[in-house]
Amino acid sequence: AGQKNKEREKKKKKVKEVTTELEVINKTKPIWMRKADTVTKDEYSAFYKSLTNDWEDHLAVKQFSVEGQLEFRSILFVPKRAPFDLFETKKKKNNIKLYVRRVFIMDDCEDIIPEYLSFVKGVVDSEDLPLNISREFLQQNKILKIIKKNITKKAMEMFTEISENAEDFKKFYEQFGKNIKLAIHEDTTNRAKLAEFLRYHSSKSGEELISLKEYVARMKEGQKEIYFITGESRQSVSNSPFLESLKKRGIEVLYMIDPIDEYVIQQLKDYEKFKLKNCTKEGLELQETEEEKKKLEEQKASFEPLCKLIKEVLGDKVEKVIVGTRIEDSPCVLVTGEFGWSANMERIMKAQALRNNQMSTYMVSKKTLELNPTHPIVVELRNKVADDKNDKTVKDLIWLLFDTALLTSGFSLEEPTNFAERIHRMISLGLSIDDVSDDSDDDLPDLDDDLDDDGSMMDQVD
Repeated sequence: AGQKNKEREKKKKKVKEVTTELEVINKTKPIWMRKADTVTKDEYSAFYKSLTNDWEDHLAVKQFSVEGQLEFRSILFVPKRAPFDLFETKKKKNNIKLYVRRVFIMDDCEDIIPEYLSFVKGVVDSEDLPLNISREFLQQNKILKIIKKNITKKAMEMFTEISENAEDFKKFYEQFGKNIKLAIHEDTTNRAKLAEFLRYHSSKSGEELISLKEYVARMKEGQKEIYFITGESRQSVSNSPFLESLKKRGIEVLYMIDPIDEYVIQQLKDYEKFKLKNCTKEGLELQETEEEKKKLEEQKASFEPLCKLIKEVLGDKVEKVIVGTRIEDSPCVLVTGEFGWSANMERIMKAQALRNNQMSTYMVSKKTLELNPTHPIVVELRNKVADDKNDKTVKDLIWLLFDTALLTSGFSLEEPTNFAERIHRMISLGLSIDDVSDDSDDDLPDLDDDLDDDGSMMDQVD
């Protein structure tokens, strides 16, 4: 019996049983899956740095989720400084990483955010897009259009939050102001909202930048338009003759000195029902009393012979010559047409490496020479014309006034050598040096032939 028991024990088989215990390693939820109020500033900072490889902290962050027909979560960051290749054409169009149900899909999905927001970094995690997504599918996907619309809206909200802190917004505008201006040019839907973020120096703001809202709040009573001037630098526009009359009346003028501002104003025609008016163009209507209007009509009649003569001398260089009220201290300025290029835009287009010369021929604005009827030079010139219409000196002085008006109005001289010769002859005259010009030069007649004995004409030119 004992032997049988031993045999039974031998027959028993040993069965190996394999059990597996799974341990979750990545227990931490993705940061965008957590509620915004549970995420600390340090956690956002660490996530931003790992996402972007930036060595600095972010300037602002916006975490949000959209639910309903469409469901997605997102975190958006605004960096502290713009990348050096912000407007490079061959760089990545955006910095948003696309996830589908926590699975990374791509980081160069062009349809997820507008190009002007390419500096905004972050992630978007969609619950509705399929995992095996293709680029062709993405291009035709309506879900992406809704995501893009929501991201743009939230980015605007984030900028508004930044603008509540003056110091932060100053940093933001220094780095990304051009993007805001580009957005106004491209995005018709959000143009009114984007206009709130524009900041400019003005004739009354000193070193501070002001918004259009602040400008409107301190407009003079009865002022119907927002006045601005475009130019190359703050110094050049602040000393521009176009501002003389506006400054005298205490009207504030915005200084638009960024080349992209010329494109902004082509799209942004008004703000809060106030039209934006370029004070270097035609159609500048300043409030005048009945007495002032009557006086202007008298001056127009009085200066008509001079205006006609100037038009004859200058020919097609100017479209017309008129008496105006926009200047106080300068003898004359060149005003451009209301719908053509301004002097500043002409300068910008001439600087384009791949410019189209055909386009510039029909876009270059017709120039109007506007005279200041109270300026001693213009008054004396009128008297000289009344005495002798064929006075040789008058013709030379008209050209000299035209050339100086070109410069002060922001244009470039087409014939700088002729201008230089006229100036040199003025200097020679002032130094009582004998005439050094070529007698055969009809365009540059002698200046000293017709001067009064007391040299009053020279005094006026000085």
